[in-house]
Amino acid sequence: MSRQLKHGQSHASLLRDVSAASAAPAARSGLDAIVVPAARPASALQDVITLSATLSVPLVILCSRQAQVGQVVRRVERTFGARALVVDVPDNYQLPYDAPLTSGPEFKMASAGRSSDLSAKRNIGLLLGRMRGWNKILFVDDDISQFNPWDVERLSGTLDRNPVASMVSRHFPDNSVVCHARRLAGFRQDVFVSGAALGVNLQQPGLSFFADVYNEDWFFFARHAAERSLPRIGEVRQAKYAPFADPGRADREEFGDLLAEGLYALFESTPKWTFKEQLAAASRTSLWREFIEIRLETIEETIAALSHAQLSANPVEYLRMLDAHESLRVAEKRASSITPDLCVDFIQKWQEDELQWEQVLWRYTSELSDRDALAELGLQTWASCGYGVSARIKAQANLQPTGTVG
Repeated sequence: MSRQLKHGQSHASLLRDVSAASAAPAARSGLDAIVVPAARPASALQDVITLSATLSVPLVILCSRQAQVGQVVRRVERTFGARALVVDVPDNYQLPYDAPLTSGPEFKMASAGRSSDLSAKRNIGLLLGRMRGWNKILFVDDDISQFNPWDVERLSGTLDRNPVASMVSRHFPDNSVVCHARRLAGFRQDVFVSGAALGVNLQQPGLSFFADVYNEDWFFFARHAAERSLPRIGEVRQAKYAPFADPGRADREEFGDLLAEGLYALFESTPKWTFKEQLAAASRTSLWREFIEIRLETIEETIAALSHAQLSANPVEYLRMLDAHESLRVAEKRASSITPDLCVDFIQKWQEDELQWEQVLWRYTSELSDRDALAELGLQTWASCGYGVSARIKAQANLQPTGTVG
Protein backbone atom coordinates (compact mmCIF):
# COMPACT_ATOMS: atom_id res chain seq x y z
CA MET A 1 0.00 0.00 0.00
CA SER A 2 2.59 2.57 1.08
CA ARG A 3 4.62 2.17 -2.11
CA GLN A 4 1.74 3.91 -3.90
CA LEU A 5 2.15 7.08 -1.83
CA LYS A 6 3.41 10.16 -3.62
CA HIS A 7 3.31 13.94 -3.39
CA GLY A 8 -0.01 15.01 -4.83
CA GLN A 9 0.18 17.54 -7.64
CA SER A 10 -3.61 17.50 -7.50
CA HIS A 11 -6.26 16.06 -5.23
CA ALA A 12 -9.05 16.77 -7.70
CA SER A 13 -10.05 13.10 -7.73
CA LEU A 14 -11.34 13.55 -4.17
CA LEU A 15 -13.80 16.27 -5.26
CA ARG A 16 -17.19 16.31 -6.95
CA ASP A 17 -17.58 19.34 -9.22
CA VAL A 18 -21.27 20.24 -9.18
CA SER A 19 -20.86 23.74 -10.63
CA ALA A 20 -22.51 22.81 -13.91
CA ALA A 21 -25.60 21.17 -12.40
CA SER A 22 -28.73 22.50 -14.05
CA ALA A 23 -31.11 22.82 -11.11
CA ALA A 24 -32.08 26.42 -10.36
CA PRO A 25 -31.28 27.76 -6.88
CA ALA A 26 -33.99 28.60 -4.40
CA ALA A 27 -35.50 32.07 -4.29
CA ARG A 28 -33.03 32.96 -1.55
CA SER A 29 -29.80 31.32 -0.46
CA GLY A 30 -31.18 29.40 2.51
CA LEU A 31 -28.09 30.22 4.56
CA ASP A 32 -28.68 31.20 8.17
CA ALA A 33 -25.46 33.21 8.38
CA ILE A 34 -22.16 34.03 6.72
CA VAL A 35 -19.36 33.68 9.30
CA VAL A 36 -16.20 35.72 8.79
CA PRO A 37 -13.06 35.16 10.91
CA ALA A 38 -11.67 38.69 10.56
CA ALA A 39 -8.16 39.87 11.42
CA ARG A 40 -7.67 42.45 8.64
CA PRO A 41 -8.99 46.04 8.71
CA ALA A 42 -12.71 46.61 8.16
CA SER A 43 -12.10 47.75 4.58
CA ALA A 44 -11.14 44.18 3.64
CA LEU A 45 -14.69 43.03 4.46
CA GLN A 46 -16.66 45.14 1.99
CA ASP A 47 -17.15 42.38 -0.59
CA VAL A 48 -18.57 39.92 1.92
CA ILE A 49 -20.73 42.65 3.48
CA THR A 50 -22.13 43.41 0.04
CA LEU A 51 -22.73 39.69 -0.58
CA SER A 52 -24.61 39.48 2.71
CA ALA A 53 -26.86 42.36 1.69
CA THR A 54 -27.43 40.95 -1.81
CA LEU A 55 -28.52 37.57 -0.44
CA SER A 56 -30.31 38.97 2.65
CA VAL A 57 -28.20 36.71 4.85
CA PRO A 58 -26.88 38.12 8.15
CA LEU A 59 -23.18 38.19 8.92
CA VAL A 60 -21.29 37.00 11.98
CA ILE A 61 -17.96 38.83 11.98
CA LEU A 62 -15.45 37.55 14.54
CA CYS A 63 -12.89 40.31 15.08
CA SER A 64 -9.33 40.32 16.35
CA ARG A 65 -6.00 42.01 15.59
CA GLN A 66 -6.57 44.73 12.95
CA ALA A 67 -10.33 44.12 12.75
CA GLN A 68 -11.92 46.55 15.21
CA VAL A 69 -15.56 46.09 16.23
CA GLY A 70 -16.51 49.76 15.98
CA GLN A 71 -14.98 50.18 12.51
CA VAL A 72 -16.64 47.01 11.24
CA VAL A 73 -20.02 48.09 12.61
CA ARG A 74 -19.84 51.44 10.84
CA ARG A 75 -19.02 49.76 7.52
CA VAL A 76 -21.95 47.36 7.90
CA GLU A 77 -24.30 50.23 8.69
CA ARG A 78 -23.25 52.09 5.55
CA THR A 79 -24.18 49.13 3.32
CA PHE A 80 -27.86 49.10 2.39
CA GLY A 81 -29.53 45.87 3.46
CA ALA A 82 -26.59 44.55 5.49
CA ARG A 83 -27.03 43.07 8.97
CA ALA A 84 -24.34 41.70 11.25
CA LEU A 85 -23.43 40.37 14.65
CA VAL A 86 -19.93 41.77 15.22
CA VAL A 87 -17.97 40.05 17.99
CA ASP A 88 -14.63 40.88 19.58
CA VAL A 89 -12.50 37.75 20.08
CA PRO A 90 -9.83 38.48 22.73
CA ASP A 91 -6.19 37.60 22.23
CA ASN A 92 -5.41 34.01 23.27
CA TYR A 93 -9.13 33.21 23.44
CA GLN A 94 -9.97 29.60 24.23
CA LEU A 95 -13.34 27.94 24.06
CA PRO A 96 -14.75 27.25 27.56
CA TYR A 97 -14.17 23.50 27.25
CA ASP A 98 -11.21 21.18 27.67
CA ALA A 99 -8.43 22.22 25.33
CA PRO A 100 -8.00 19.90 22.31
CA LEU A 101 -5.17 17.40 22.59
CA THR A 102 -3.99 18.52 19.14
CA SER A 103 -3.21 21.93 20.67
CA GLY A 104 -0.54 20.40 22.88
CA PRO A 105 2.95 21.94 23.25
CA GLU A 106 4.66 19.20 21.24
CA PHE A 107 2.57 20.09 18.19
CA LYS A 108 3.03 23.82 18.74
CA MET A 109 6.76 23.25 18.77
CA ALA A 110 6.58 21.21 15.57
CA SER A 111 4.67 24.13 14.02
CA ALA A 112 7.48 26.55 14.95
CA GLY A 113 5.31 28.31 17.55
CA ARG A 114 2.61 29.07 14.99
CA SER A 115 0.12 31.59 16.43
CA SER A 116 -3.25 31.81 14.70
CA ASP A 117 -6.79 32.28 15.97
CA LEU A 118 -8.40 31.13 12.70
CA SER A 119 -9.30 27.66 13.99
CA ALA A 120 -10.71 29.09 17.22
CA LYS A 121 -12.90 31.53 15.29
CA ARG A 122 -14.20 28.84 12.96
CA ASN A 123 -15.03 26.66 15.96
CA ILE A 124 -16.84 29.62 17.51
CA GLY A 125 -18.88 29.83 14.30
CA LEU A 126 -19.80 26.15 14.49
CA LEU A 127 -20.85 26.32 18.13
CA LEU A 128 -22.67 29.62 17.80
CA GLY A 129 -24.66 28.19 14.91
CA ARG A 130 -25.57 25.08 16.90
CA MET A 131 -26.62 27.19 19.89
CA ARG A 132 -28.77 29.42 17.71
CA GLY A 133 -30.44 26.46 16.01
CA TRP A 134 -29.11 27.34 12.56
CA ASN A 135 -29.01 24.80 9.76
CA LYS A 136 -26.50 26.15 7.23
CA ILE A 137 -23.63 28.62 7.41
CA LEU A 138 -20.95 29.79 4.99
CA PHE A 139 -17.44 30.46 6.29
CA VAL A 140 -15.65 33.22 4.39
CA ASP A 141 -12.09 34.34 5.16
CA ASP A 142 -11.37 38.06 5.24
CA ASP A 143 -9.05 37.90 2.22
CA ILE A 144 -11.71 36.44 -0.10
CA SER A 145 -13.68 38.51 -2.63
CA GLN A 146 -15.48 38.47 -6.00
CA PHE A 147 -18.31 36.14 -5.07
CA ASN A 148 -20.87 35.03 -7.61
CA PRO A 149 -24.20 35.14 -5.67
CA TRP A 150 -25.57 32.42 -7.96
CA ASP A 151 -22.74 30.08 -6.89
CA VAL A 152 -23.35 30.87 -3.22
CA GLU A 153 -27.03 30.01 -3.61
CA ARG A 154 -26.10 26.79 -5.40
CA LEU A 155 -23.66 25.94 -2.62
CA SER A 156 -26.40 26.45 -0.05
CA GLY A 157 -28.73 24.16 -1.98
CA THR A 158 -25.99 21.52 -2.15
CA LEU A 159 -25.81 21.57 1.66
CA ASP A 160 -29.31 20.07 1.76
CA ARG A 161 -27.71 16.83 0.56
CA ASN A 162 -24.11 17.18 1.78
CA PRO A 163 -22.48 18.06 5.11
CA VAL A 164 -19.99 20.46 3.49
CA ALA A 165 -19.35 22.18 0.16
CA SER A 166 -16.59 24.55 -0.87
CA MET A 167 -15.25 26.94 -3.49
CA VAL A 168 -11.78 27.20 -5.04
CA SER A 169 -9.42 30.18 -5.25
CA ARG A 170 -7.36 29.96 -8.46
CA HIS A 171 -6.63 33.56 -9.57
CA PHE A 172 -4.11 33.77 -6.76
CA PRO A 173 -3.62 30.11 -5.85
CA ASP A 174 -4.60 29.03 -2.36
CA ASN A 175 -1.49 26.92 -1.72
CA SER A 176 1.18 26.35 0.90
CA VAL A 177 4.63 27.88 0.53
CA VAL A 178 6.06 24.59 -0.74
CA CYS A 179 3.32 24.27 -3.37
CA HIS A 180 3.79 27.90 -4.45
CA ALA A 181 7.49 27.13 -4.88
CA ARG A 182 6.73 24.07 -7.00
CA ARG A 183 4.56 26.18 -9.29
CA LEU A 184 7.33 28.78 -9.55
CA ALA A 185 9.80 26.01 -10.41
CA GLY A 186 7.61 24.89 -13.31
CA PHE A 187 5.87 21.87 -11.81
CA ARG A 188 2.18 21.29 -12.30
CA GLN A 189 0.44 22.26 -9.05
CA ASP A 190 -3.33 22.27 -8.65
CA VAL A 191 -5.46 24.08 -6.04
CA PHE A 192 -7.72 22.21 -3.62
CA VAL A 193 -10.82 23.48 -1.86
CA SER A 194 -10.35 25.07 1.56
CA GLY A 195 -12.08 26.70 4.49
CA ALA A 196 -11.71 30.11 2.84
CA ALA A 197 -15.20 29.75 1.33
CA LEU A 198 -16.75 26.72 2.98
CA GLY A 199 -20.42 25.88 3.47
CA VAL A 200 -21.38 23.67 6.43
CA ASN A 201 -24.64 21.93 7.30
CA LEU A 202 -24.66 22.23 11.10
CA GLN A 203 -27.36 19.61 11.58
CA GLN A 204 -25.51 16.79 9.84
CA PRO A 205 -24.24 14.05 12.19
CA GLY A 206 -20.52 13.73 12.73
CA LEU A 207 -19.77 17.45 12.48
CA SER A 208 -16.03 17.89 12.84
CA PHE A 209 -13.94 20.71 14.36
CA PHE A 210 -10.98 22.81 13.23
CA ALA A 211 -7.71 21.69 14.81
CA ASP A 212 -5.12 24.35 15.62
CA VAL A 213 -2.67 23.38 12.87
CA TYR A 214 -1.93 24.54 9.34
CA ASN A 215 -4.38 22.92 6.88
CA GLU A 216 -6.98 22.70 9.64
CA ASP A 217 -9.68 22.78 6.95
CA TRP A 218 -8.31 19.62 5.29
CA PHE A 219 -8.70 17.82 8.61
CA PHE A 220 -12.19 19.27 9.07
CA PHE A 221 -13.53 17.73 5.86
CA ALA A 222 -11.13 14.75 5.73
CA ARG A 223 -13.88 12.12 5.92
CA HIS A 224 -15.74 13.64 2.97
CA ALA A 225 -12.57 13.89 0.89
CA ALA A 226 -11.72 10.28 1.70
CA GLU A 227 -15.20 9.22 0.58
CA ARG A 228 -14.92 11.42 -2.54
CA SER A 229 -18.11 13.18 -1.50
CA LEU A 230 -16.76 16.73 -1.15
CA PRO A 231 -18.62 19.06 -3.55
CA ARG A 232 -16.86 21.93 -5.31
CA ILE A 233 -18.99 24.81 -6.55
CA GLY A 234 -17.59 27.87 -8.33
CA GLU A 235 -14.59 30.04 -7.60
CA VAL A 236 -13.66 33.04 -5.49
CA ARG A 237 -10.60 35.30 -5.44
CA GLN A 238 -8.02 35.37 -2.67
CA ALA A 239 -6.04 38.53 -2.00
CA LYS A 240 -2.45 38.32 -3.24
CA TYR A 241 0.44 37.99 -0.83
CA ALA A 242 4.15 37.23 -1.10
CA PRO A 243 4.53 33.59 0.01
CA PHE A 244 8.34 33.73 0.16
CA ALA A 245 8.76 37.10 1.89
CA ASP A 246 9.07 35.49 5.32
CA PRO A 247 10.87 32.11 5.43
CA GLY A 248 9.26 31.59 8.82
CA ARG A 249 5.96 31.09 7.03
CA ALA A 250 7.26 27.83 5.53
CA ASP A 251 8.51 26.79 8.97
CA ARG A 252 5.10 27.36 10.57
CA GLU A 253 3.27 25.56 7.77
CA GLU A 254 5.45 22.50 7.34
CA PHE A 255 4.11 20.23 10.09
CA GLY A 256 0.47 20.73 9.11
CA ASP A 257 1.29 20.58 5.40
CA LEU A 258 3.23 17.33 5.76
CA LEU A 259 0.43 15.76 7.83
CA ALA A 260 -2.37 16.83 5.49
CA GLU A 261 -0.53 15.92 2.30
CA GLY A 262 0.40 12.54 3.73
CA LEU A 263 -3.16 11.84 4.84
CA TYR A 264 -4.62 12.85 1.48
CA ALA A 265 -1.97 10.84 -0.38
CA LEU A 266 -3.25 7.88 1.60
CA PHE A 267 -6.84 8.68 0.57
CA GLU A 268 -5.85 8.78 -3.08
CA SER A 269 -3.90 5.52 -2.97
CA THR A 270 -6.63 3.53 -1.15
CA PRO A 271 -9.92 4.44 -2.88
CA LYS A 272 -11.63 1.18 -1.89
CA TRP A 273 -10.77 1.41 1.79
CA THR A 274 -13.18 2.69 4.41
CA PHE A 275 -12.31 5.86 6.29
CA LYS A 276 -11.81 3.74 9.42
CA GLU A 277 -9.28 1.58 7.59
CA GLN A 278 -7.49 4.67 6.29
CA LEU A 279 -7.25 6.13 9.79
CA ALA A 280 -5.84 2.85 11.06
CA ALA A 281 -3.15 3.03 8.36
CA ALA A 282 -2.45 6.66 9.29
CA SER A 283 -1.79 5.49 12.86
CA ARG A 284 1.24 3.42 11.78
CA THR A 285 4.75 4.82 11.95
CA SER A 286 5.70 2.95 8.76
CA LEU A 287 3.39 5.14 6.68
CA TRP A 288 4.82 8.37 8.06
CA ARG A 289 8.39 7.15 7.83
CA GLU A 290 7.89 6.68 4.11
CA PHE A 291 5.94 9.89 3.57
CA ILE A 292 8.52 12.02 5.38
CA GLU A 293 11.09 10.63 2.94
CA ILE A 294 8.76 11.47 0.04
CA ARG A 295 8.27 14.98 1.42
CA LEU A 296 12.01 15.59 1.68
CA GLU A 297 12.55 14.26 -1.85
CA THR A 298 9.79 16.58 -3.10
CA ILE A 299 11.43 19.60 -1.49
CA GLU A 300 14.87 18.65 -2.85
CA GLU A 301 13.40 18.15 -6.32
CA THR A 302 11.85 21.62 -6.13
CA ILE A 303 15.09 23.22 -4.98
CA ALA A 304 16.97 21.62 -7.89
CA ALA A 305 14.35 22.77 -10.40
CA LEU A 306 14.47 26.32 -9.04
CA SER A 307 18.26 26.38 -9.33
CA HIS A 308 17.98 25.36 -12.97
CA ALA A 309 15.18 27.84 -13.69
CA GLN A 310 17.20 30.72 -12.22
CA LEU A 311 19.64 30.47 -15.12
CA SER A 312 17.07 31.89 -17.57
CA ALA A 313 14.85 33.93 -15.21
CA ASN A 314 14.35 37.67 -15.55
CA PRO A 315 15.62 39.82 -12.63
CA VAL A 316 12.27 39.95 -10.81
CA GLU A 317 11.67 36.22 -11.09
CA TYR A 318 15.29 35.54 -10.15
CA LEU A 319 14.84 37.36 -6.82
CA ARG A 320 11.56 35.49 -6.17
CA MET A 321 13.34 32.22 -6.83
CA LEU A 322 16.11 33.11 -4.38
CA ASP A 323 13.48 33.80 -1.70
CA ALA A 324 11.64 30.59 -2.59
CA HIS A 325 14.93 28.67 -2.32
CA GLU A 326 15.47 30.04 1.19
CA SER A 327 11.91 29.17 2.24
CA LEU A 328 12.32 25.62 0.92
CA ARG A 329 15.51 25.15 2.91
CA VAL A 330 13.62 26.20 6.04
CA ALA A 331 10.78 23.79 5.21
CA GLU A 332 13.32 21.02 4.58
CA LYS A 333 14.94 21.56 7.96
CA ARG A 334 11.58 21.45 9.70
CA ALA A 335 10.47 18.33 7.80
CA SER A 336 13.74 16.61 8.78
CA SER A 337 12.94 17.23 12.45
CA ILE A 338 9.44 15.69 12.29
CA THR A 339 9.35 12.08 13.45
CA PRO A 340 6.92 9.33 12.40
CA ASP A 341 5.95 8.92 16.06
CA LEU A 342 4.93 12.56 16.28
CA CYS A 343 2.74 12.21 13.18
CA VAL A 344 1.03 9.13 14.60
CA ASP A 345 0.54 10.92 17.91
CA PHE A 346 -1.20 13.80 16.16
CA ILE A 347 -3.50 11.50 14.15
CA GLN A 348 -4.52 9.58 17.26
CA LYS A 349 -5.11 12.69 19.34
CA TRP A 350 -7.06 14.26 16.48
CA GLN A 351 -9.42 11.28 16.66
CA GLU A 352 -9.75 11.66 20.44
CA ASP A 353 -10.52 15.35 19.95
CA GLU A 354 -13.26 14.42 17.48
CA LEU A 355 -14.99 12.35 20.17
CA GLN A 356 -14.68 15.16 22.71
CA TRP A 357 -16.05 17.65 20.19
CA GLU A 358 -19.06 15.43 19.54
CA GLN A 359 -19.85 15.50 23.25
CA VAL A 360 -19.63 19.31 23.30
CA LEU A 361 -22.00 19.61 20.33
CA TRP A 362 -24.63 17.41 21.93
CA ARG A 363 -24.97 19.88 24.81
CA TYR A 364 -26.81 22.27 22.52
CA THR A 365 -30.14 20.97 21.29
CA SER A 366 -32.29 24.05 21.99
CA GLU A 367 -32.13 27.54 20.54
CA LEU A 368 -30.41 30.29 22.50
CA SER A 369 -30.47 34.03 21.86
CA ASP A 370 -27.39 35.82 20.54
CA ARG A 371 -26.76 37.20 24.02
CA ASP A 372 -27.03 33.83 25.79
CA ALA A 373 -25.01 31.97 23.14
CA LEU A 374 -22.16 34.49 23.27
CA ALA A 375 -22.23 34.45 27.08
CA GLU A 376 -21.95 30.66 27.00
CA LEU A 377 -18.90 31.04 24.76
CA GLY A 378 -17.34 33.64 27.06
CA LEU A 379 -17.56 36.43 24.47
CA GLN A 380 -18.66 39.63 26.18
CA THR A 381 -17.92 42.39 23.67
CA TRP A 382 -20.24 42.44 20.68
CA ALA A 383 -22.64 44.56 18.66
CA SER A 384 -25.77 43.70 16.69
CA CYS A 385 -26.06 46.16 13.84
CA GLY A 386 -27.47 46.82 10.40
CA TYR A 387 -28.34 49.45 7.84
CA GLY A 388 -30.95 51.83 9.23
CA VAL A 389 -30.79 50.76 12.89
CA SER A 390 -31.76 53.23 15.59
CA ALA A 391 -29.42 55.97 16.74
CA ARG A 392 -29.29 54.37 20.20
CA ILE A 393 -27.88 51.15 18.82
CA LYS A 394 -25.48 53.05 16.60
CA ALA A 395 -24.15 54.92 19.61
CA GLN A 396 -23.70 51.69 21.54
CA ALA A 397 -21.91 50.04 18.65
CA ASN A 398 -19.29 52.81 18.55
CA LEU A 399 -17.59 51.22 21.56
CA GLN A 400 -14.15 51.07 23.04
CA PRO A 401 -12.30 47.73 22.85
CA THR A 402 -13.14 46.96 26.50
CA GLY A 403 -16.82 47.88 26.27
CA THR A 404 -19.76 45.53 26.15
CA VAL A 405 -22.66 45.82 23.75
CA GLY A 406 -25.66 43.54 23.84
